[in-house]
Amino acid sequence: MIHPAAIIEPNVTLGEGCDIHAGALIRSGAVLGDRVTVHPYAVVGGDPQDLRFDAATPSGVRVGSGTVIREHATVHRSTKAGGFTEIGENCYLMAASHVGHDCVVGRNVIMANASLLAGHVHAGDFAFFGGGAAVHQNVVIGESVMVGGHASLTLDIPPFVMVAGRNELAGLNLVGLRRRGFGAGTIRELKQLFREVLSGGATRGKAAALLAAGGVSDEGRRFLGFFGREGRGFPLFRAGREGEA
Repeated sequence: MIHPAAIIEPNVTLGEGCDIHAGALIRSGAVLGDRVTVHPYAVVGGDPQDLRFDAATPSGVRVGSGTVIREHATVHRSTKAGGFTEIGENCYLMAASHVGHDCVVGRNVIMANASLLAGHVHAGDFAFFGGGAAVHQNVVIGESVMVGGHASLTLDIPPFVMVAGRNELAGLNLVGLRRRGFGAGTIRELKQLFREVLSGGATRGKAAALLAAGGVSDEGRRFLGFFGREGRGFPLFRAGREGEA
């Protein structure tokens, strides 16, 4: 349903069953999947906040089916000609949250009120961002990461963990893992890998050695494989923190 006073610019694609509320603005180049809901005064496909950006650049935003975008949330389009800022299926962007240009947001991601992703951030499936959390540009957030409210992230965050404050690891995201149906054996394995890789230095080397040794689950391989990429670096775990895995 397109409500009165919703604004939908030319060159927008809406899937079946979308619900666009009064005051919502869907900018040119946006592609919304089926059953996407956009609440009042949200802006989908706004221009990037990049001083070098040419507004004539043809780009857009893609939003996966079942995603909900609440009041005053903003999703900016790509800076690249023909590019898209991507939001996966069944995400929930709460009021005043922001997804910057060229971000890639996975499936089932929740962004609480006023949480902020700068440009080129990648957020994995089932990630959760607490209210007021802010993520620096080009940071990669792994799957099933729980980001505490008002956290400030400038480093890459490996899958399955909790993080708070300024890049402070607080252990595994046990609640999120159980909700996804991970078994007790997998969780024990991830706890062990977490301690071995993230306590002390040589993070990449330790992860590579454990991966090469084999004998780990699919989830373990995804955790270890995360450290093989080049990026902004990784936080280390300080034993004795509240919430230790």
